[in-house]
Amino acid sequence: MPETPDPTTPAASEHGLKANAIGFVDALVIGLASTAPAYSLAAVIGIVVVIAGVQAPAVLLASFVPMFFIAAAFYYMNRADQDCGTTFSWVTRALGPWPGWMGGWAICTTGILVVGSLADVAARYFYVLIGADGAADSKAAVTVLAVAIIALMTLICVLGTDLSARLQNWLIGAQVGALLLFAAVAIWKVVAGDAPEGSLDPSLSWLNPLEIESISVLVAGLLTGVFIYWGWESAVNLTEEVEDSATAPGKAAVISTVILLVTYVAVAIAVVAFAGLERIAEFEDDDAIFSSLAGDVLGSPLDQLVVLAVLTSALASTQTTILPASRTTLSMARAKALPGALGRVHHRYLTPDVSTWVIGALAALWYAVVNSLSENFLFDTLSALSLMIAFYYSLSGVACVVYYRHQLLKSVKNFLFIGAAPGAGALILAYLLVKSVIDLADPEASYSGSSVLGIGVPLFIGAAFLALGAIIMVAWYFAGPKGYFERRPFEAVPPELASGHVAPAPTLQEGG
Repeated sequence: MPETPDPTTPAASEHGLKANAIGFVDALVIGLASTAPAYSLAAVIGIVVVIAGVQAPAVLLASFVPMFFIAAAFYYMNRADQDCGTTFSWVTRALGPWPGWMGGWAICTTGILVVGSLADVAARYFYVLIGADGAADSKAAVTVLAVAIIALMTLICVLGTDLSARLQNWLIGAQVGALLLFAAVAIWKVVAGDAPEGSLDPSLSWLNPLEIESISVLVAGLLTGVFIYWGWESAVNLTEEVEDSATAPGKAAVISTVILLVTYVAVAIAVVAFAGLERIAEFEDDDAIFSSLAGDVLGSPLDQLVVLAVLTSALASTQTTILPASRTTLSMARAKALPGALGRVHHRYLTPDVSTWVIGALAALWYAVVNSLSENFLFDTLSALSLMIAFYYSLSGVACVVYYRHQLLKSVKNFLFIGAAPGAGALILAYLLVKSVIDLADPEASYSGSSVLGIGVPLFIGAAFLALGAIIMVAWYFAGPKGYFERRPFEAVPPELASGHVAPAPTLQEGG
């Protein structure tokens, strides 16, 4: 049975987590940090430029659209149901327990898949920053440090959400500030004529998605965009621990996508203009592009700020990516969709300690195993993320439309922001999911170029994890308590909750 928090602890909420642990700004910072903006850009800017040329900024602009639409779904669903399980709780209410369980499983899986990769980047860049190039090139040294980073970040998550937020306030400032400084100086040098040979004069046409040469190029860019924007919803997973939980987490999610848009587009314009297409193409599969360009743009020693930005980006995201997975696991356990031990809240720290340690341990184990097989296999793991992300984001969009279905025609605002936007976001991501499956079925579409059962490694990883989830779900249906799976689908938001003028709806474990 879950451990009952000490009822005398004044900071404990009715569900055991630390109420009002963080404010709106903290939630916004965590949402930003979870996307790892510096690392995400370093990892994909070369690929996007190779795909779209000077229209790379337009691709990142177009990628923002489905993310913003799904962020609207998260805002309105959180306003009606402040459950830290987010997609799990909302999809269960709207579509039923079976798709709800799989949506929750997908969130947990993304954390397990990606945390090790982020820690790996943090470890390598740490060695580069201190001048230990030999250690940076050593798989053993990087792996040991990465596992240690996972353990440390997991511990910080257990010690408290407020401690996590304070750490992130420093880390996000370091990376976003360095990125914007890099972009501003690079563009200034281009305008002033101080850029190297091959630089390009920036143009407003670079922002026009209609000038992208083909639909296939746009789709390929959108698939990449799913990865670089993913993570902003971490703020909503902390809803039970945020002040003004009915609105602040959702606002933080929406605003974080806008901040990411400005940062990504500004840096993309700067990189394309300063470096030119040929030089950027050299970094198609190399995340060292910023460390390479930083010396030319900022000079020494300021170029180390960009290296530090990528390091702090990966480090911050290692920690914040554990948060949504652990909160989702907690919510599933509370609803009797997983073993009750995973729903324990630490009596002192008021955090889900068991689920947090489990997610951290599984992430470290997955990383250590796959990294020992091959470096490319780790990249294939990241490619598999797009399947999971598109899956649970699209489920969330559909859940919003279904849950609010009786309210959509009551105003133009409801129709556009609660119906049309989440529905369009869900459709776009569902299309990208199907397109990903088709593309990743080809072994040549993976970094390793190898196949398992005749399909590409990324698709095999994604399908295997979803199949594993389905097996666990069915086994729990027969072996676990029956309460969760007896829930009826197609709940609808009560009119008074839709207006936002009454107390929040009960969470799933309360039978609401």
